[in-house]
Amino acid sequence: MADDESTEHFMLLCDDPSHEVVLVDCGPREMDVILAVRKVTGLSLWHSRVLARQAPVTVVGGLSAYRAQSAVSVFQNAGATAEWRQESEPGARTAPSP
Repeated sequence: MADDESTEHFMLLCDDPSHEVVLVDCGPREMDVILAVRKVTGLSLWHSRVLARQAPVTVVGGLSAYRAQSAVSVFQNAGATAEWRQESEPGARTAPSP
């Protein structure tokens, strides 16, 4: 490469960072929430039940904001309390859990 040539390097940044859906509480309609977990995750009925009973728990991650909002609405329609949030960066420091 000659001295008069320059090379430009670009880094692509994701405009929409990944989000995660957290099931906060199942509420009174546990079976409806289990079916909602199954619908959102594709897990078996047994695994969906185990996951739903572990609330508060992160159900699914790596979603776009739109898909995360859609998953939260599925849980809310089933009677659960759920929220979506932006996933932390891989190198981000978090406080240790007690």
